[in-house]
Amino acid sequence: MDQQRTEMLIVDKDVENLDKSEAVKLAAERLRTGEVVAFPTETVYGLGGNAFSDEAIHRIFQAKGRPSDNPLIVHIAEKNQLKDYVTSVPEHAEKLMDAFWPGPLTLVLKHSGTLSERVTASLPTVAVRMPDHPVALAVIRAANLPLAAPSANTSGRPSPTTAKHVYEDLQGKIRTILDGGPTGVGLESTVVDCTGDEVIILRPGGITKEALERVVDKVGIDPALFEGNKAVPKSPGMKYTHYAPAAPLCLIDGDLIFFKKKVEEAEAEGKRVGVLVTEEAAGVIQAHKEIIVGKKSDLAAVARTLYVSLRAFEAGEVDVIFSEVFPETELGSAIMNRLRKAAGGVVLKDENNS
Repeated sequence: MDQQRTEMLIVDKDVENLDKSEAVKLAAERLRTGEVVAFPTETVYGLGGNAFSDEAIHRIFQAKGRPSDNPLIVHIAEKNQLKDYVTSVPEHAEKLMDAFWPGPLTLVLKHSGTLSERVTASLPTVAVRMPDHPVALAVIRAANLPLAAPSANTSGRPSPTTAKHVYEDLQGKIRTILDGGPTGVGLESTVVDCTGDEVIILRPGGITKEALERVVDKVGIDPALFEGNKAVPKSPGMKYTHYAPAAPLCLIDGDLIFFKKKVEEAEAEGKRVGVLVTEEAAGVIQAHKEIIVGKKSDLAAVARTLYVSLRAFEAGEVDVIFSEVFPETELGSAIMNRLRKAAGGVVLKDENNS
């Protein structure tokens, strides 16, 4: 890929008439001409491109180094746009849209063939959401296009929650970054398959299973979430290694005594150990570098800082990273989904306390 100058455009998300912002108008113009643009959403920064254009989608995959069989999420600014891209909207999908849009919920529905096949990875379905961020909505409206937008990072790296993260990964690979400040949720959207009679979670995220079940009668979980990388991905985040920090990550499933023992064993082998821990465990485990991810009692805060924390371990700084695990209820299931992906499924479990 040819190197290009990457321009950072500052946007104040709190001003009125964002659609008239010069930065937003410039970004929209570039999107209409087939370029890609990084912009903030309420979850993470996305790398947007015209969802009708094969060439724009190719540029997204090229900039990220993303496998082409990994489908993309299409972002829209109005609910009524959905009918232009899907064959039908089932009743349970309507209920979820009414409850959670705009917001961090992506619906997988049968597409009508109007979008680029590269967006859908030639699947019969498409993933669509309406983001809850003023800059994202302003850009979509100004471009007057549906925008395919995966996370704006190098494929496999922790997702970006600031414009600086985007620049670190994609500088020289894309022309435009809209800097609208740090994102809010910190984890990507929940993805649900709405093509059948039952809503099925394909990727856990900011909208929890418990929250979904308050709106629709029954919510299942796709078995592929627990089957490693064997399944054909219906959704982003299902197949490939994601979110990996600069050193191998291992999850420690045990108490602090067990955690400390594993750190000491690694150090005895001459390894520089980094630890990702909660405030409750801060300072208890002596390691080469300690990053505090938040309070175990406040999983929303952990979710917001997870990717920042994973990125805080710089290349060559540590040889291995050990992380605490979290209860898999409510938002904890999404946090653990990301940590397991980042660790490639590597977990050290204290069998004595199982």
